[in-house]
Amino acid sequence: MSFLPKSRKARRRLMAVAVAAPILAIGVGLSLYAMGDAAVFFYTPVQAHQKHVPSGRTIRIGGLVEKGSVSKSGDGRVMFAVTDRLATDKVEFKGDLPDLFREGQGVVAQGAYRDDGVFVAREVLAKHDEKYMPKEVSDALKKSGQWRGGPDGGASASGGSQRP
Repeated sequence: MSFLPKSRKARRRLMAVAVAAPILAIGVGLSLYAMGDAAVFFYTPVQAHQKHVPSGRTIRIGGLVEKGSVSKSGDGRVMFAVTDRLATDKVEFKGDLPDLFREGQGVVAQGAYRDDGVFVAREVLAKHDEKYMPKEVSDALKKSGQWRGGPDGGASASGGSQRP
């Protein structure tokens, strides 16, 4: 008993599918493997501690720049702390900070933790006006119960999605 169809046209289609399917599967598999490390996840400091993010893995952390925590060194490095009011992470950044970066305001930093627990940022993003905080930061603060709406809290009462 043969599993091949009797029609020549149907056998040709079956052979085309039999050849194309493994090639397509290999292509999809390689693409997913290549993109595996390209995904950058967002965490607040408390979430990063709870998930035990491994050192060296690129992530984004966000929260508020802790008041009194910003210090600059002579070699261009800036140290500051990012907090979600439940946990605080020390951040080190070498480069030019955004013009709107300041204490008490929302910030998102992309980088990786060192073995000593300090977050080394390669990029720092700050809010751009009184009514906006990165959506991830405002949502995380609301979820943790640490939300303070309005200009004082660094975000709008509508969830931080307003832009001028």
